[in-house]
Amino acid sequence: MKTTRYFEEQVLRKRPYLKREWCEMALQNPIRREAQPDGRIRQWIFIEELNKYLRVVTLEDGETILNAFPDRNFKV
Repeated sequence: MKTTRYFEEQVLRKRPYLKREWCEMALQNPIRREAQPDGRIRQWIFIEELNKYLRVVTLEDGETILNAFPDRNFKV
């Protein structure tokens, strides 16, 4: 799994409950996938453990994870 320095140093530090396998699952089998205007890609997956949807944001390549967080506003 490719990640940015920001993800490793900031995101995982601020959200220690995040599991890398959740992020990988979101990339492999997202519920929804959409491109942002800046070219980055958002992907969502439901995480039973959190009982929430996790948004994973990748760079334009669709592989390198930039950010991940529970998305309160996501609607299926």
